[in-house]
Amino acid sequence: MNAYVALLRAVNVGGTGKLPMAELVAMCMDAGFGEVRTYIASGNVVFCSSADEVTVRDALAARLHAYAGRPVGVLVRSAAEMAEVAARNPFAQAAGNRVVALFVDGPLPSDPLQGVTGLNGEQLAVGPRALYVHYGDGMADSKLRIPCAAHGTARNLNTVTKLAMMAARLA
Repeated sequence: MNAYVALLRAVNVGGTGKLPMAELVAMCMDAGFGEVRTYIASGNVVFCSSADEVTVRDALAARLHAYAGRPVGVLVRSAAEMAEVAARNPFAQAAGNRVVALFVDGPLPSDPLQGVTGLNGEQLAVGPRALYVHYGDGMADSKLRIPCAAHGTARNLNTVTKLAMMAARLA
């Protein structure tokens, strides 16, 4: 069995994409995933499956689409990959709630920082299938726009670390 973390895009954030976590657990169990656990109500779920990453993603995405009546972005990472993202945080000296890992679906573009606009004190770094962003002054007033973010979802490093720990317990 493989331990995975699924990150859902635009779920229970800013009043959009309402999804009770009990429903998410039920969908995962219906897909045949085991040891299903959610973390905070923003679309984070950890589970085990014998299927590969693409099969897991597609199975969950199909159930979410049926539930929501529209596509819901699903990004899946292995327990080892989540641990690597947490460990390779280039802004480890910063508060975990001021650093996000922007996970993208598929490989990063050849130049993931191309087209970035609104940079005003934020620091960016490229990681494994993720970009790191340090919002030194917080995200509330940031005008930062990252083109590849349209196909991804972000989690702060406190959340990434917690999900990595949860997944490691299943691995």
